Amino acid sequence: MPFFTRQVTTEKDALAAYAAQQIHQLATTLIGLDDEQIRATPTASDMSLASLARHCLYVGNDGLLATAVDPSRAETHGTGDISAGEPLAAGIRPEDTSESLIEALEDMARWVENLVPTLDMDSRVEKPDAPWYPQDLESWPTRWVVLHYVEEYARHAGHADIIRQSIDGKIAYELNALADGEPWPPEDWGKEWDAWIEGRQGN
Repeated sequence: MPFFTRQVTTEKDALAAYAAQQIHQLATTLIGLDDEQIRATPTASDMSLASLARHCLYVGNDGLLATAVDPSRAETHGTGDISAGEPLAAGIRPEDTSESLIEALEDMARWVENLVPTLDMDSRVEKPDAPWYPQDLESWPTRWVVLHYVEEYARHAGHADIIRQSIDGKIAYELNALADGEPWPPEDWGKEWDAWIEGRQGN
């Protein structure tokens, strides 16, 4: 089950793995949904799964992480779709489907996981001229930028979990099993859980 991040060995490997993992988790929330469901806003928020996916694709491909890339040696993987700067309906494309968005997110996850180990974590990334960034800074270490993206992806993966549960009740464990082609629930899932609880109560 891809619910857990793979094992890591170095700082760069860990940053790459955790950033990519959160993108994978967002992608799983789209599994098995139709065009109407991915555009649905079943909570008090105006966010949908499609708008969250489009927002993360824009932020991941065109934001601070892309500015950390040396254009002479790597692609920035940008979409240039500034309409997805907020996770709202304006950023969704008419042709978006659950399958196409999953494919795009998985492609970005691979790009991030391959890119991050090549970066110099102590190099500086210039702060873009945008009102939501701190006005008393000129740049950040690349290390901070990558950690910021882990935080950004994780926040929106959590949003997506809540929206998906509001649509059909499916939770992350089940969606991760579906993503990995595994049955749900696993055989003896309830028995294993009951045995674990009994063991804890006996201590």
